Amino acid sequence: MSQSLDLSSLQKALSSLAFAVERTEREQPDDMLRDSVIQRFEYSYELCWKMLKRRLELDDPSPESIDAMSFREMIRAGAERGLIDDPLAWFNYREKRNLTSHTYNEEVALTVYQVAVAFLPDAQCLLAALQKRNAQ
Repeated sequence: MSQSLDLSSLQKALSSLAFAVERTEREQPDDMLRDSVIQRFEYSYELCWKMLKRRLELDDPSPESIDAMSFREMIRAGAERGLIDDPLAWFNYREKRNLTSHTYNEEVALTVYQVAVAFLPDAQCLLAALQKRNAQ
């Protein structure tokens, strides 16, 4: 059995993001609701890649090799190990995450919001893969 990760913070973050996304689908989204989705995307995304990195470190016989990887290499390694499905989507999520400090610009905010909505199912798949790995 492999070592387990405490995924509770990631579960809570993704539940929070899902709640905000569902509200925007039920109600007419306003700036405040949109900004809420964007903020929840920010911290959910950060937790996702950190948990991915931790899982890779736990599974690798040489954890320091994971530290030496670039972000893109780490995402590709996650895909090779069946933890994420689409590395290109994760590269895009990172690009948009880096734009979140510019959401005062309406066009940027809308773009990041749309990516945040698309991110949710991929993040939930990562969580499920991490939970499955914990159970092994």
